Amino acid sequence: HPPRIPPPPPCHRRRRRRRRRRRASHGRPRACRPGSGKGTQCALLSRHFGMTHLSAGDLLREEVASGSDTGQSIERIITAGKIVPSDVTVGLLQAAMAGAPGPFLIDGFPRSLSNLHAFDEAVGRCAFMLFLELGEAEMESRLIKRGATSGRSDDNAETIRKRFRTFNADSMPVIEELQKLDAVRFVSADGSVEEVFQRVLAAFAGEPLSVV
Repeated sequence: HPPRIPPPPPCHRRRRRRRRRRRASHGRPRACRPGSGKGTQCALLSRHFGMTHLSAGDLLREEVASGSDTGQSIERIITAGKIVPSDVTVGLLQAAMAGAPGPFLIDGFPRSLSNLHAFDEAVGRCAFMLFLELGEAEMESRLIKRGATSGRSDDNAETIRKRFRTFNADSMPVIEELQKLDAVRFVSADGSVEEVFQRVLAAFAGEPLSVV
């Protein structure tokens, strides 16, 4: 089972950087299209392997709910279907990682090359990225259905389509860059939750993780 790594100490920059990169080596981001089921699969994975599941989207929405100036700015960006600035998202992830044990499963991140490079610089390179593949028509249908009960401002047809365009323009270059490093694993998200989960588990074969 991967070691449970404590938060870095508040001083000694050299020591902190070494520990921070060690912890990041256990991170497994998932930058999938909206509606592909990444949140559901991450929840299953975190229970199966005992990983700490961090959702970039949830962290951003929590900041919005706080009513802070930063939260209000984030809300405007999310409603427009755009990507929140990297320093904001990486800062929220760093704070969450400092207060939890690894290994980490980061949901919905990185969403742009800026996100990727900022995370690499501040935290370290991820172990690999898991990408769930699904057609846009099915993803839109899932998100519209979720919007009936989620209360999320971005779960409407207009914003969903903006998010798809943003993903294609900003997030696909991340996939292409990580593919060059052989750091992306593709899984079909078509089918039942359990069917997809079995494919996801197969993608984790050979990783230093133990079932809890």
